[in-house]
Amino acid sequence: MLIDTTLREGAQLFGAYFTLDTREAIIAGLLDLGVEEIELGWVGQEGLETLVRTMRKRAGATRLSVWSPCREADVRAAAGLPVDCVNIGVPVSDAHMEKRLGMDRQAVLERITSTVLAARLMDVSAVSVGLEDVSRSDLGFALTAALTAAEAGASRVRLSDSLGILTPVRMQALIDLFRPALDIDLAVHCHDDFGMATANAVTALDAGADYADASVLGIGERSGIAATEELAAHLCLNGNNSPCRPYRTDGLRALCRFVSKAAGVPIPRTKSIAGDDIFACESGLHAHALSKSPDLFEPYDPARIGAGRRIAVGGKSGRGAVVNALADFNLHCPDTAIPNLVNTVRQRAWELRRPLTRTEFARLTEGCRDSEKNRQS
Repeated sequence: MLIDTTLREGAQLFGAYFTLDTREAIIAGLLDLGVEEIELGWVGQEGLETLVRTMRKRAGATRLSVWSPCREADVRAAAGLPVDCVNIGVPVSDAHMEKRLGMDRQAVLERITSTVLAARLMDVSAVSVGLEDVSRSDLGFALTAALTAAEAGASRVRLSDSLGILTPVRMQALIDLFRPALDIDLAVHCHDDFGMATANAVTALDAGADYADASVLGIGERSGIAATEELAAHLCLNGNNSPCRPYRTDGLRALCRFVSKAAGVPIPRTKSIAGDDIFACESGLHAHALSKSPDLFEPYDPARIGAGRRIAVGGKSGRGAVVNALADFNLHCPDTAIPNLVNTVRQRAWELRRPLTRTEFARLTEGCRDSEKNRQS
């Protein structure tokens, strides 16, 4: 299941400033997608209380949560908000505990206990404890911290690969350590510094984690985190998942475009799920196969994510692709002239350094008619 944190982790992206209207629009897209939980922001964030109270009326079955440092005063502020969960963050690596908090291991365990207990006494519905920098921690101590949180009343532990240094193999080992030891929910927060975030999140869910954090386009600190659109599509559209999650993915690309504009993050044309050209094809072999059976080279129907298929002829096209283009555009070229047409198409595309438009292709077929006239005369 997904915890979307576009409005907390994503809002920490360098240079990103989301207005209240923008935040509400992003939430509307996430509610339409059907993510299980939305982390609306952090304690003390401008406009958070207004946003929470507005969205509480619209959230339906989607859980709302906010993030708080592991301090009683901040948890108290969070407790006054109508949310379903307060996500507390606390570092568990020695470097972070000593340099950030000036605390030793025992003091951190005591802080976890006192803060979680305080939250429960304040009638916070659910408390999630995020173990920051767990990938550089002493895992024995990190597990002790998780068990301490559970004993104090936490309902979820969230493992944060804060520097994105885990690989899927190491993530599998991490979940194999924590999952059997905990009888509460387990979540992961995977950063993308080495391009592993989505893969690590998928691995964690496959290995038994209950939740994975994600943000639209993966935006967040530094390289960001696992991407909501990638995880949602994988969990919903990947035929190997049984059962698939019931996400409504047809609006994913529109949500990505909105966040792209709001955050000032361009979408590469080949970006999975969100890119303009992910279902565009010019290669002769692939284009020919797509004309016979799209599922040979497409993992899912483009319409499932609100996209369309685009096949063009160009410098990489062969006879099959050209013949299919003729049929698609209701154009005619005699069989004897097709080899010359294929060569002409390739040559023109290389001159333009791009595939041909429909109009350009149609003009080239005029040579076919000339060729037929010459042959008949």
